[in-house]
Amino acid sequence: MKKYFFLLLAFIPFLSFAQTIDSAWVVNNYTKTELMIPMRDGIKLFTTIYAPKDNTEKHPILLERTPYSCAPYGNNFKSYWNSPRKYFLKENYILIIQDVRGRWMSEGSFEDVRPYIPNKKAGQIDEATDTYDAIDWMVKNVSNNNGNVGVFGISYPGFYATLATLSNHPALKAVSPQAPVTEWFIGDDFHHNGAFMLADGFAFYSGFGKPRPKPTTVGPKGFNFTNPDNFDFYLQTGAIPNYTKLMGDSIQFWNDLMAHPNYDEFWQVRNTRKHVEDINPSIATLIVGGLYDAEDCFGAWNLYKAIEAKAKNNNKLVMGPWYHGQWASNDGSQLGNVQFGSNTSEWYGQNIELPFFNYYLKNKGSIDKIKEANIFFSGSNEWRQLPIWPMADMKMQSYLLSDHGTLKAGSKATSVSGYEEYISDPAKPVPYISDNYMMKSKPARHYREYMDDDQKFTSRRTDVLVYKTPVLTEDLTLGGPVVADLMVAMSGTDADFVVKLIDVYPDNFEYETNKKDYLMSGYQQLVRGEIMRGKYRNSFEKPEAFVPNKPTSVKFTLPDIAHTFKKGHRMMIQIQSSWFPLVDRNPQQFMNIYQAKDSDFKKATIRIYHDASVIQLPVLKS
Repeated sequence: MKKYFFLLLAFIPFLSFAQTIDSAWVVNNYTKTELMIPMRDGIKLFTTIYAPKDNTEKHPILLERTPYSCAPYGNNFKSYWNSPRKYFLKENYILIIQDVRGRWMSEGSFEDVRPYIPNKKAGQIDEATDTYDAIDWMVKNVSNNNGNVGVFGISYPGFYATLATLSNHPALKAVSPQAPVTEWFIGDDFHHNGAFMLADGFAFYSGFGKPRPKPTTVGPKGFNFTNPDNFDFYLQTGAIPNYTKLMGDSIQFWNDLMAHPNYDEFWQVRNTRKHVEDINPSIATLIVGGLYDAEDCFGAWNLYKAIEAKAKNNNKLVMGPWYHGQWASNDGSQLGNVQFGSNTSEWYGQNIELPFFNYYLKNKGSIDKIKEANIFFSGSNEWRQLPIWPMADMKMQSYLLSDHGTLKAGSKATSVSGYEEYISDPAKPVPYISDNYMMKSKPARHYREYMDDDQKFTSRRTDVLVYKTPVLTEDLTLGGPVVADLMVAMSGTDADFVVKLIDVYPDNFEYETNKKDYLMSGYQQLVRGEIMRGKYRNSFEKPEAFVPNKPTSVKFTLPDIAHTFKKGHRMMIQIQSSWFPLVDRNPQQFMNIYQAKDSDFKKATIRIYHDASVIQLPVLKS
């Protein structure tokens, strides 16, 4: 009998591991502690510690620093069990969340994307010093920790994760900035190539930007949208100064946005990629992002590239077919109407995120299967583990626009002759989605799903130019950046240019199981779209007016793609000059748009010279 008793005791850990991780399991196996951690300047930061009750070994610390709160406050537990992050619970990680300086229950003053100070003087602080001080306190005071710390975070917490790498605390072993905010003027969140992302910026900062005079567990309320039609609300509100009136005077960062319309020092010091050479080679980094991230797709690709170019640490990249943060959700099998063939979020959690941190924080397992670049190619719906990104066999191939609406491989002409033209009317801007919705909070579902949504509704408009290939006779795989190299002219002195790369499905296409019940026949899937504010074509610091009706080069790079256009599909390019209300409207006059009046918005005739314009696509041989 005693023999069987000891066998049962030996089997208990395995039974526990096999149990379903739910709220009851977490309460039975973890403790929660809330406390204040002092920083070097005396400010204290509110911190929540979820620690395993298991004392058979010492455990690593996994830290997230956030401006979005440590909620739930009090006795309730954060619902880690509802995502792939539950695997960290099974591995007995000490999970710690901290309200950053000046947010929620932490003391001090908050500053948006607080600039990193590379050569600090006595008494100076930034997010790197706050991270250092937090880690230092944790390894010295959190019971039963093994002295190894990792940091991760998605979006704004991804920014804090990047700054954690610059803290260079000796206990910090691994950091994963995920959809990291890196550059708020060129490509992340609130500006893309100088164009203001209106719907995101207004809806987000009308709540998030409200002042918090003293620590609180109660979050701010966003703007009260009284018009149930989102498109109409933004169009009727009109010029940007009208939104400023709605904001009021108390939201500092909105005022900063309005005061810095160009890429001046205010924005430049907030570019986190500038300082990544300061990352200690001993700190491993795992950059994670979504191919269809409506907010920080730029940040993931370009932070990875910056670290590769400037730092000497072990740096890896993961890009999946995800909206903003979808890899941390339970379901990564589809986005909107487009299916990816498997639960990509679950695969990432089991095969990338957990093994990465286990290896560096627990000295457990192997990272041999986590290659330099772990990229999901939509279209073919397959993960590729690659030794380099972009791939060595990638070749930029130029595709020429045609007056017959065709798209074919070729080189642009040296002369400027044939063109197509359209009337861009700010009173009737091109919508970015086909239906109406109210964006009450960020992220709204439609706001994220537009990234692979059906573009048939725009291809039917007279103010959108459409070019497409013949039906493909074999698969065409693209992996890398897309470059729009346009020759344009306009009747005004400024204009925006939106270029969209689209996968046109066959007319008889249908999924075997279509939960959305959406007609997929001839679906025009957005693969990548990006905007360029024309006045920044030569410099983001010094905008330039166009000379009316003079052919002018506008060239810009879209974020990388990883997509296979299957045999029987077509490639399509769409070009337009508005994308509303995703992006604010251009008055189509050269001016400070943040000071424009409603009367400043003018119609303009836009010409695209097809023989002198090409779209450069990253073609893979294999």
